[in-house]
Amino acid sequence: MGIVPLAKALELAQEYDLDLVEVAANARPPVCKLMDYGKFKYESAMKAREARKNQAHTVIKEMKLRPKIDPHDYDTKKGHVVRFLKQGDKVKITIMFRGREQSRPELGYRLLQRLAEDVQDLGFVESNPKQDGRNMIMVLGPHKKKTEAMAEARQAQEARKADAKANPGRSQNAADAEVEVESEAPAEEHVEA
Repeated sequence: MGIVPLAKALELAQEYDLDLVEVAANARPPVCKLMDYGKFKYESAMKAREARKNQAHTVIKEMKLRPKIDPHDYDTKKGHVVRFLKQGDKVKITIMFRGREQSRPELGYRLLQRLAEDVQDLGFVESNPKQDGRNMIMVLGPHKKKTEAMAEARQAQEARKADAKANPGRSQNAADAEVEVESEAPAEEHVEA
């Protein structure tokens, strides 16, 4: 519209039932725009919400161990670490020392090295093991980013939904649990008299 006096600009805004919004206050003369400000705020809020939805949050999961952990417990904890790394989360491993265990930090160090070797295909050592008071701490980072892990999970879920539509009435658990069952009823005995 060009350069117009403020009164004329306000009059134009009322005439078209729009708002007069100042875009560049420091410019000489100040630059203004005729727009529906409520609609503009709503659309910018929707864009921000959409951007937040696609944004991946970095989460640090923590797993606590003891130096004298049982092999089965170690496998269980390792399974949790594997799951966290597959989901794209960082994992902080803490070894807690008690009493005389504090004089043997090499036990904790060996345990952390063993865990790092067991999950090296899913993650890498982001922070080497270091003693922090009574605890020894190590941080593992995933090889793939959180967004990649979320995309893979979404694809797997869509594949399961497609499979469920292709085979209606048959759940995945039912398909996995199909087993031939033999009757345990006793056979009829025929006795000749």
